[in-house]
Amino acid sequence: MNRIPVIIDTDPGVDDAAAILMALGSPELDVLGISAVAGNVTLSAALTNACRIVGLTGRTDLPVMAGARAPLLRDQVFGKYAAIGAFPAPLIGAAPVAPATENAVRFIARKTRAAARAGEPLTICAIGPLTNIALALRMHPEVGRGIRRIVCMGGAIAMPGHRTPWAEFNIHADPHAAEIVFGSGVPLVLFPLDVTTQALFTDTHIAEFRARGGAAGRALANLLTQYDRSAPERYGRPGGPLHDPMTIAWLVQPDLFKGRSARIGVQVGGATSGHTFADFNAPSPHMAVMTGVDEAAYIALVLDRIAAHGERRGTTPQKETE
Repeated sequence: MNRIPVIIDTDPGVDDAAAILMALGSPELDVLGISAVAGNVTLSAALTNACRIVGLTGRTDLPVMAGARAPLLRDQVFGKYAAIGAFPAPLIGAAPVAPATENAVRFIARKTRAAARAGEPLTICAIGPLTNIALALRMHPEVGRGIRRIVCMGGAIAMPGHRTPWAEFNIHADPHAAEIVFGSGVPLVLFPLDVTTQALFTDTHIAEFRARGGAAGRALANLLTQYDRSAPERYGRPGGPLHDPMTIAWLVQPDLFKGRSARIGVQVGGATSGHTFADFNAPSPHMAVMTGVDEAAYIALVLDRIAAHGERRGTTPQKETE
């Protein structure tokens, strides 16, 4: 199997936790490192959360690094649960890996430049604000040439945003970084709220994470239970989305998704700063917006890859208890 080399750039975040665990449970992917960025929480809390999540998998070899602690230009904003900070240790229940000393932006630049020189570009899964990636792209021309694609969770095209009426949080948090990334010429696959909200995880799925996924699955179930994501008034039915794992699922099984070529841009100033748009009448050869997902197959894939952590450690599945 030719494994896909991947860097995950993240601001954990419950969705991010699910995406990281899914990636580390997917044999198709060779995760080279986890780069943390301020977004959902402060940089310090994001790094702590990333280290705790990776610790659940036993991947002590995997570098987890701190990157940008603030947006490029705009005033800093944080996510809904920012006041909580780092995930409470009792919810996670794992010894974290120690963070690496290398700066995340320099790590991204070093790995992509090496990939460019080797003629073997890597993939970046961007599931937080795009600050780290924008800074790396500005460091050296080889950085862009060393990235095969950026698979990004962000934006809201035809539906309202979830941080403001016009903006999704990751783009809202640093629209200037998004502008740099979108304009870099690096191939981009975008997963906006339009598609991520088509797949809803219910209490039944959370119970399955707990029953099948070992320590990792129990921790994820605890987080999903603690920070309730169900919003029937918004989605029209019970359950809530896990946005970020779609980037991982697309790499593993792209036929689960439908998308369209488009020119993608972002508003960086004024009252609608952070608004992401897609011009489907001016398709771009290196940009695609995902528009549809096979909900049942996507959820099954996420469940199976989280379950891999329990299976790998010989965990015996147990029934959910009240």
